Amino acid sequence: MRLILIRHGEPDYKKDCLTANGREQAEETSKRLIREGISAIYSSPMGRAEETAAYTAQALDLKVNILDFMHEIDWGDTEDDPADKLEYDGHPWTLGFMLLTENTEYIGSSDWYKHHYFRDNKCLSYYRMVSQHVDEFLSSFGLIRREGLYCCERSCDDTVALFAHGGSGAVLISHILGLPFPFVLTTMPFGLCSVSIIEFIQREGELTIPILSLFNDMAHVKGAKRQPLLFEK
Repeated sequence: MRLILIRHGEPDYKKDCLTANGREQAEETSKRLIREGISAIYSSPMGRAEETAAYTAQALDLKVNILDFMHEIDWGDTEDDPADKLEYDGHPWTLGFMLLTENTEYIGSSDWYKHHYFRDNKCLSYYRMVSQHVDEFLSSFGLIRREGLYCCERSCDDTVALFAHGGSGAVLISHILGLPFPFVLTTMPFGLCSVSIIEFIQREGELTIPILSLFNDMAHVKGAKRQPLLFEK
C-alpha cells in the first residue's frame, strides 16, 4: 500500500479557500499525480484542502472522500491560569524549536508530550485524536497498529491520496513513522502542494515498517519555495 500525502495549495486563510495562485498550484499537482495509480482520494473537510483535492479528483474521475479528523490542528492554552500561560501563543512549530534548543535531552525523546509546551497545549489533544483515527483509517486497508509498527492482516496494493495541512499532516507523519512530534515540526516542514509518499511493503501476517519513500516533492509547483518554520493558523 502507498499513502500519498499532499498539502493544500496557497490559501486564503480567512476565507478558507485557495488563492488564484493556489488554484494554479492545485492544477499542476493534479498533473503530477495522475501517473501514480491512485485508486481513492481523501481530504480534510476544510475548504483549502478539499478544493486542492478536487483538481486531482476531476483529472482521475474519482470522488473526494472527506476525513473529518484531518482538519487542521488548533493550539493554545488549555488552562486559564496566567501562571501556566504558554509562550508564543502556544504555536507548536515555534515551541517545538524552543523545546529542542532549550532542552536538548528531548532530542529523539518520546517524552516530548510531558513538557509544559505541549502538555498544556490544545495541540496535544489534536495529536492524540488524529493519531487514533489515522490508525483506524489504515486498518481499513488491513494495516493494524502493533508495537509501534503495522501488522498486515490482509494484502493490499492500493495507492491512496490524502490532501491535508501542515499541522495534521505533521501529526500523521510523526505517528506513522514513530518520530517525536517536535522533531517533525522543526526538521520536516513541507511546502504548499508538496507530495510525500509513505509505503507499507507488506507480507500477510507480518509486521511492516513504514517507509518514507518521498518527502516534500515540489518539482511540479512553479516558483516553489521552501516552507518556512512558522505556519499560519
